[in-house]
Amino acid sequence: MALDRELALELVRVTEAAAIACGRWMGRGDKEAADGAAVAAMRTVFDLINIDGTVVIGEGELDEAPMLYIGERLGNGQPPKVDVAVDPLEGTNILSKGLPNAIAVVAVAEEGCLLHAPDTYMEKIAVGRWAKGKIDLDAPVIDNLRAVARGTGKDIRDLVVVVLDRPRNSQLIQQIKAAGARLRLISDGDVAPAIATGINEEGPDMVWGIGGAPEGVLAAAALKCLGGEMQARLKPMTPAELERCYRMGITNPGKLLTMEDLACGEEVMCAVTGITDGDLLKGVRYKGNEVRTNSLVMRSITGTIRFIEAVHDLSRKPYKLPEDV
Repeated sequence: MALDRELALELVRVTEAAAIACGRWMGRGDKEAADGAAVAAMRTVFDLINIDGTVVIGEGELDEAPMLYIGERLGNGQPPKVDVAVDPLEGTNILSKGLPNAIAVVAVAEEGCLLHAPDTYMEKIAVGRWAKGKIDLDAPVIDNLRAVARGTGKDIRDLVVVVLDRPRNSQLIQQIKAAGARLRLISDGDVAPAIATGINEEGPDMVWGIGGAPEGVLAAAALKCLGGEMQARLKPMTPAELERCYRMGITNPGKLLTMEDLACGEEVMCAVTGITDGDLLKGVRYKGNEVRTNSLVMRSITGTIRFIEAVHDLSRKPYKLPEDV
């Protein structure tokens, strides 16, 4: 059964609150305070939502996070029962340095339909609907580039590939360069560019490389709504991370994960609000109690994509945001 379509707009209220709460920390160099403000605001608004939700992607396990921890119940307890994936501030380093593409993001699916991903690394490749069915994480780099080029109707040299600038991705980066594709190396935050691959053909064509597994699930949920595709594989780097995989019910961490492994079911919803300006959305604008936000909300069952620009009067909110926001 499909989720109530009104829930999608309720989710935007959640991401807006998180973005507003942490946006004034932009460039102030205190990523912990910014993240804490976003988490507290998001948790407050979730209490007002008509869901019986369980966090499957969150701020960590119970002993690691006071709120939005994995397994925490969200909403007012009314049906439907749903899985909830959250990142109140995707790009803590980005925001603390005042860089582009910090976002607040939430995904919701029917119970049991989002991968319970451990906080480990994940190798992933993401594309928009133009290249759906063209990617193969196990294929050589040049083969993937050729296939995506055919799908998008572009030359390889016209493709834009986003990769996290990390030593673990150095071999991939060199192979993409050798193939002649264009590269956009980013310091943090691969969810926003992954979503951007599915918005229009002017965005990046691919997001590739090893990044965070929780972020991979959020990106996959958004791409399911947008008709795109992601393939992934967990990459635990230590015995402790491998044990975490087993503890979360993942018996074969090396399995190739398709979209249906990452985000399945009839209905997935995703909401994103910009915190700093980026390729996807404008960031939060403040003027006293008046705040402007730009958001994106998506539903997989209809394929509808809504861009929402909102003006908020903080003095009239039915909830209180954290101090110093």
